[in-house]
Amino acid sequence: MPNNKAKTRKPTSDAVEILHRRSYEGRPARLKNLEEARANEEIARKIQELRAAAALTQTQLAKLIGTTASVICRLEDADYEGHSLAMLRRIAGALNQRVEIRFIPIRRSA
Repeated sequence: MPNNKAKTRKPTSDAVEILHRRSYEGRPARLKNLEEARANEEIARKIQELRAAAALTQTQLAKLIGTTASVICRLEDADYEGHSLAMLRRIAGALNQRVEIRFIPIRRSA
């Protein structure tokens, strides 16, 4: 009987799992970029959600924090990578919120 030490994977029909295996598994640089993209998207979405919940337009929020609507638009763009803590604090203050920073472990593939 041959000694087959190759890892066998459980078959899956989960498209996300398949894409993850094909595109990210064993590629630390890609995983790092994915985590950064997720963080940027989360920040952008949260700013937009809070602004909408306060019933403010981008122009109105911009005036409250002393900037322009184009800056708010850029901050709400999931592809934007230049979020500063100072700007996030200004936005939070205008929306009666506070910024909380947490460090959490990155999920690693087995």
